Amino acid sequence: MKLRVRALSALTAVAALSACSNEGELVIDQGVGIASVLSLCPAVGIPDYTGDVTTFRDPADTTVASLDVSASMTNLRSECNDAADKIYSEATFTVNARRSDTRGSRTVELPYFVTVVRGGTAVVSKRIGTVTLAFADGQERAQGNGKAGGYVNRADAALPEDIREKITKRRRAGDAEAALDPLADPEVKAAIARTRFEMLVGFQLTEAQLKYNVTR
Repeated sequence: MKLRVRALSALTAVAALSACSNEGELVIDQGVGIASVLSLCPAVGIPDYTGDVTTFRDPADTTVASLDVSASMTNLRSECNDAADKIYSEATFTVNARRSDTRGSRTVELPYFVTVVRGGTAVVSKRIGTVTLAFADGQERAQGNGKAGGYVNRADAALPEDIREKITKRRRAGDAEAALDPLADPEVKAAIARTRFEMLVGFQLTEAQLKYNVTR
């Protein structure tokens, strides 16, 4: 199953407001304004159906009566350092949880994953972490924070020089090429796909939990 992603930053940021770019970014100027910016940093997001998790007192009973703890991942934010040969992205997020039985204090640990994907399909790395939630006696809700990080090889994220030249070639208004989007060129699209990385964060779900999220 191919997961859709709620990304924090798109692979291309259309309609940039300034001709300036950070080091490592590729600015596309067609002579009539900047069309887009391609960054070496990976897009960061939560794959669909993995941003929520629900546990039941009886795993075989997924009715409301058996509901134990439900939690959701939110406020995902990321920072990226692309100055070195190993580009490092770090994401932080908040987990908001609710339990059905508020008697007694309780600690709940929820596993989450962080995976780096290249070209939309190839998994480069995957790590598992844990978010700890502490419910006080009589408390229905709890909140926890998590952190995830991943590396991308700078050489893998950079476009070949001939492709960069195709993209950045100046196109003046009135020229035949001015009406052509360089990103629509199949060769350019394929090269960009190979250099695009995503860092995906979500709950590490069991098959039953994922099925519940998909079908509820």
